[in-house]
Parts: sequence; C-alpha cells; structure tokens
Amino acid sequence: MTDLTYSEEFQYSHKNPYHQRLEAFSQFVFRDSEAEQYRGKWNSDIFKKEAPLILEIGTGYGHFLRDYCRQNPEVNFVGLDYRFKRSFQLAKSLARDEIENYRYLRARGERIEFIFGESELDQLYYFFPDPWPKNPHKKKRLFQEGFIERAHRVLKPGARFYIKTDHRDYGAQMIRLAEESKLFDVELVSLDLHREHPDFWLNSYPTKFEKIFIAKNEPIIGLVLVNKK
Repeated sequence: MTDLTYSEEFQYSHKNPYHQRLEAFSQFVFRDSEAEQYRGKWNSDIFKKEAPLILEIGTGYGHFLRDYCRQNPEVNFVGLDYRFKRSFQLAKSLARDEIENYRYLRARGERIEFIFGESELDQLYYFFPDPWPKNPHKKKRLFQEGFIERAHRVLKPGARFYIKTDHRDYGAQMIRLAEESKLFDVELVSLDLHREHPDFWLNSYPTKFEKIFIAKNEPIIGLVLVNKK
C-alpha cells in the first residue's frame, strides 16, 4: 500500500474527541492541516515579525518549548506533536502562561514540507521520539531517508538540526542515516552527550523524559546536523 503521508493527497482522518476540544485554543493551536495554509508565511502572517523560525517535532509535555521561548523571546517557535490527549493537556497549560512567541501544531511530522516553505526554518529540534522498538513497527519511525530529504528542503542553508534520544537502536539508525546522507554534515555525534560534552548548550534544556534518563544514569545520544544547501 502506498504511503500518502508525504503526498498532496493525504488527508487527516480520525474521530478523537480531543480534536474538537483543542478548538478552544485556536488562538495558538493549529489542528491537522490547518497549519498548511501558512506554508512560507509563518513569520509574516502568523508571528507578524521577522525572526529566526524554529520547529520542535515531538513537543511532548512542552518543557523545552516553555524554557526555550522564555529565554529566547526574540525567536518565533513552533511546537508540533501528534498525540491528542497530551496536546490538549499541554494547550490548557500553555493558555495560562505569559509566553507569546510560539504556536502549537497537533499534526504529523511527516508533513513538514507542506507546513513550511523552502528554506523557511532556521533550526529544527527532534528530542526523544517514539522509538517504535519492535521490528514490525520500525517503519513507523519518523527519521527515515524521506524525512531527511524534507528536513533538508525546509531548513535554510547552514541551518542546524538537533537530535537527542535515549534509545540505542533508534539512535544508531539516525547516526547511520545522517552519516550516509549527502544533504547534511554531521557536526556532532555523541553516545553520551552529558558526559562527553557537559558544557554543550543544549544540556541546559532537559526535557521531562531526559531528566528521568539522567536520574537513572542512562546515556543520552546527541546529534547535530548542518544543512549542506
């Protein structure tokens, strides 16, 4: 069966009740394909200011989004996740915050080239994604050759793509694909980011899952890729 997720013909289809409940936060939340109408126009039409445009895929509980936006009010930040209930809970929490330099997408990461235009993004973050550890499910992992190509398109020349994971198998897959890719240079690869690079700036923004892994003394795999456009 042909995977339409990366195609123009793709349409979201679901009956999850949290989809409708998210409508209450439409001032900062875009659901499904709602964000795709702003392709190439995020700074001008949504944020209404020219600033570095940053995307985080897999926003989860929003720890990185909150911390980064508070400390970097000059950026335009877009968080994206596909979980329904978690997205709703995060939206409720964000509605009580005073930060304003972000938007949140309940959408699929595979759709980034339909959400953002050519060379529109200044940075991309992908932290602790679902590893889909069972062999029959590994094809569901987002970081595949097709996704790398789309990340290359939407990122500006020289833009950086930051990745963190605790999962050794998925981490090894991402490292291999990154090193084989002709679209990105590998600027940093670490199998134990916090011990090997304790002063790396990204270590100062631990996510909820990252704090759990650190407490268990589990190593964090880190990757930094640079777009070769």
